[in-house]
Amino acid sequence: MAAWTCPAPLRDQSRIVMGHGGGGALSAELVEQIFAPAFGGPALSDTTDAAAVELGGARLAFSTDSFVVRPLFFPGGSIGDLAVNGTVNDLAMSGARASYLSCGFILEEGVETDVVARVANALGAAARAAGVQVVTGDTKVVETGHGDGVYINTSGIGLIPDGVDLRPQRVVPGDVVIVSGPIGLHGVAIMSVREGLEFGVEIESDCAALGGLVEAMLEVTPDLHVLRDPTRGGLAASLNEIATASGTGVVIQERAVPVPDPVASACALLGLDPMYVANEGKLVAFVPRERADAVVAAMRAHPLGAGATVIGETVEAHPGLVVARTGLGGTRVVDMPIGEQLPRIC
Repeated sequence: MAAWTCPAPLRDQSRIVMGHGGGGALSAELVEQIFAPAFGGPALSDTTDAAAVELGGARLAFSTDSFVVRPLFFPGGSIGDLAVNGTVNDLAMSGARASYLSCGFILEEGVETDVVARVANALGAAARAAGVQVVTGDTKVVETGHGDGVYINTSGIGLIPDGVDLRPQRVVPGDVVIVSGPIGLHGVAIMSVREGLEFGVEIESDCAALGGLVEAMLEVTPDLHVLRDPTRGGLAASLNEIATASGTGVVIQERAVPVPDPVASACALLGLDPMYVANEGKLVAFVPRERADAVVAAMRAHPLGAGATVIGETVEAHPGLVVARTGLGGTRVVDMPIGEQLPRIC
């Protein structure tokens, strides 16, 4: 038991634990208490997926992400696909179309060159599919036992169109909450191969680049209030982050949240909540009520938004709190996760 780790540990920690990388409350505390005070600067204050900065008169979105997923290859994708799509999607959540990526490989001594080649080829193919160029990079090698085969870091930049301002502070009571499709697929796909579980049907990750879907939404109206891709910590973490930053309450209809039957069955078997399971090809949008129908229609016309569904709204009551109306007529709090149900997910 000395080697066990807990993704949802006690909050009072003097050392880094796995939960600090889970995208939940521990991750937020790490940023708020250590990184933000050390780095400073107004661009860090929004804690959005990508920073919006001005350079030479242009508004740029800039983001970076590191990928340590285990295993390297899984149904529906690989660490190479994640490395591109994760950063492209972070940029897309600010309204930007990704243009250029950097790519850093950290390789463990002894990893097969064929494995590295497979990862690199997957990364290149994903970049071409997303319409983004990998223009610079770096490679480091660490000793055997000091890595896990392949780790990747990608950073990306893109232009934010004029009139687009996506940030949680723009959310107001009465906004409609939309999710682009079924949730939980990525996390359950990783879990199935990592733990050798079978659920009667193969579950594939939803890993995809969302830039085209966001462009379709912005063509309908540039007045989207905020977008977020619910990766680590799942849909619950994203909703809580937006509720806290905007100072509004969020009410969702539990039965409206699209959970595929295989995901629901897997989560019921393992005692997990699909709301907290990671996604890699979905987004959640907070949209003015008068534009919601048009935005949903535009999303459903795009292949990556065919399952777009209205799941709730923002309210003045219980600011900063997310609640779900259950099918039995009750209400439950959907709290911010402390860590993550399944670490090393991306």
